[in-house]
Amino acid sequence: MIFKFKNVYVDNTATVAGPYEAKGPLSNYFDKRYKKDLYCGEKSFEQAEVKLLEDSLKLVLKKSNLKESDIDIVIAGDLLNQITSSCYSSLDMNSPFLGIYSACATSAEGILIASSLIDGGFINTAIAATSSHNMSSEKQFRNPTEYGAPKPKTATFTATGGASILLTNKPSKVRVSEGVIGTIVDYNQRDPLNMGAAMAGAAAHTLNDYFKNSEYSPNDFDLIVTGDLGVYGKEILKDFMKEEYKIELGNNYNDCGVILYDLEKQKDVMAGGSGPVCSALVTYSKILKDLNDGVYKRVLLVATGALFSPTFVYQKKPILSIAHLVCLEAI
Repeated sequence: MIFKFKNVYVDNTATVAGPYEAKGPLSNYFDKRYKKDLYCGEKSFEQAEVKLLEDSLKLVLKKSNLKESDIDIVIAGDLLNQITSSCYSSLDMNSPFLGIYSACATSAEGILIASSLIDGGFINTAIAATSSHNMSSEKQFRNPTEYGAPKPKTATFTATGGASILLTNKPSKVRVSEGVIGTIVDYNQRDPLNMGAAMAGAAAHTLNDYFKNSEYSPNDFDLIVTGDLGVYGKEILKDFMKEEYKIELGNNYNDCGVILYDLEKQKDVMAGGSGPVCSALVTYSKILKDLNDGVYKRVLLVATGALFSPTFVYQKKPILSIAHLVCLEAI
């Protein structure tokens, strides 16, 4: 089912990047960069993630010339247990709060919920926000980086940053026009070091659902971008779409995990970026700027998420995945 929004606009965004992201090709598009300090001046990596998201919330208000009391709801999610980064970051907002989780698809989930509330006439303004931190995420889902466990070339690199998007019912240059809530899928993927393969099936499932019920074809978009499939997952998706659904993704398709870093120079990121903030950093900076500047007219964001925990991986359960879709259009 496609959600069609008539009255949802992007007021502003704010992106805060960590050191690796600040060294990437999008560095100049970010609002704030922590160029050297993964701790962001805090005592732990978890508290650093709170700082990153908190910074983005304050920055988006400042850029929009609004106060906390002007925001009807904050919708946020991250990767840490009980989405604690989002909770602590949103404390000082003193606004109604919804904590959400779709792993790395959280950015699009937040936009979909906020857009539904605005378009339904329940609220006027909403902030959808997300974050991730390489060190805290690796520690929770795989191994602490200090352990020095080797990784295969299929592994992706959890992005460090915080990102917020402020949506409103007041017209602006860019609107949220459509969306699709994803379905949980199981393609029997079990390797936590190959997230691209684990999530590609979910992206294909959501894209097929959209194009099957939409007036648009892939060629009608200036850019179709997935959240964090990386180099290998990106190619798996293209093959899957062609073989399973007879849909070809052309040169207008890319992946945020590939865009965020310089894969030739930043070898440590391996197959590319991942994490909830990966798609948000790319979309809320460069892509939205291009929409505002008229470079793009219509962009399709398909944020991808692997719904797993180490406990279930150790119990030999497959990695489930989901992908949520949002269409952004320049006016």
